[in-house]
Amino acid sequence: MRKIWVVIRREFMERVKSRWFMVATLLGPLFMAAMFVVPVILSTRGARERVIVVLDVSTAGFGERVTSALDGTEPIKAVRVAAGVERLENVADSLTSLVVAKELDGFLIVTDESVNDGKIEYRGTNVSSPRDMQFLSRDIEESALTERLTREGVNPEAVRRAKIDVHLKTVKLGGPKGSTQSGEGSFVLAYAMWLVLYMSIILYGASVMGSVVEEKTSRVIEVLISSLRPFQLLAGKVIGVGAVGVFQLTIWGASAAVLGGQQAAIMRAFNASPEVTASASLMPHISMLTAAIFLAYFLLGYFLYASMFAAVAAMSSSEAEARQAQTPIVMLLVVPTVMMIGILNDPNGSLAFWLGIIPFFSPIAMPVRWAAAPVAGSEVVLSLVVLIVTLVGIVWAASRIYRIGILMYGKRPTLPELWRWVRTN
Repeated sequence: MRKIWVVIRREFMERVKSRWFMVATLLGPLFMAAMFVVPVILSTRGARERVIVVLDVSTAGFGERVTSALDGTEPIKAVRVAAGVERLENVADSLTSLVVAKELDGFLIVTDESVNDGKIEYRGTNVSSPRDMQFLSRDIEESALTERLTREGVNPEAVRRAKIDVHLKTVKLGGPKGSTQSGEGSFVLAYAMWLVLYMSIILYGASVMGSVVEEKTSRVIEVLISSLRPFQLLAGKVIGVGAVGVFQLTIWGASAAVLGGQQAAIMRAFNASPEVTASASLMPHISMLTAAIFLAYFLLGYFLYASMFAAVAAMSSSEAEARQAQTPIVMLLVVPTVMMIGILNDPNGSLAFWLGIIPFFSPIAMPVRWAAAPVAGSEVVLSLVVLIVTLVGIVWAASRIYRIGILMYGKRPTLPELWRWVRTN
């Protein structure tokens, strides 16, 4: 055990003292702070006024109605230009020249058919702006509705007074006692768990692979195993890198907790809009049980994949060869990522259940399930038991491949050769 501890300490200190670890650890809180502050700053910046021409080819006054609606919307300034059907293309060409010269942001082409089929063409330089297109679509839709109601003899103002905006409030049930987490908050938490687990497992697992390949190609491994058993070296390396991951995630988690506690102060400092304040309130509260579930699956998932990455590195003679050989392992991590929408849409369905049980997928799938909806404790226990049993088997097989592969050079072993390595006592 003392020798394993020496390897753990070496792997931990070597990485923690590195410049890249310090940079990555610092960038984590800065990135989280940016996620809080940048939307607030963008919401408080005054948008540049958009100048839009309404090319009115209609004959019933619909173009005037659209122009009036758009001109009353900040930050749009609308100007109506009337034209007959025969002059449509000539006027459109002239307006196009103004748009290209950046004297206009764009123009709408409004015809009599627009009221019936709802089709209005917009040509401009800002067509990729979701905000601008939302303003245009909303005001044009409202104008078309008013026009159609007027034609049918219905008072548009009476319809507007009868209309009510429905705000659906979602509350997650089945969580810890007293929990009032919203459905949106559950989605944010599930998405954050997926991202952190996926990136952490693959990055720290690949770090183990890189360390093994480096020691093997530099022949340092031949010196190390003269005083260490291969299993001791493998265990120390995997645990040491895992300790680095837990240390870094702890720093990031503490930073997120501090920033989350300062949400209200940040909103007040920047005079945030109500929309941004509402979106900030979606940041979920993470209970101790949820944190424990996350940590358990991170550690078990990391040890599972780090062992496989180490085995791949041991059977490879170069870093390029190891990166090619790691593809099947990475694909196992990609599967629950691709299926995440299915898990979120139906957290208690059969797809989510089996992804949470299968040990190669459960380190990511089960925490996402847990965050998205209540999960029976028996299912979590079953998932953990299957994962632990599989982990023991993978570590046993990986250690046997590792002890032989680290001293093998040249051609990568075939599957029958790997099987012989595993069976060799």
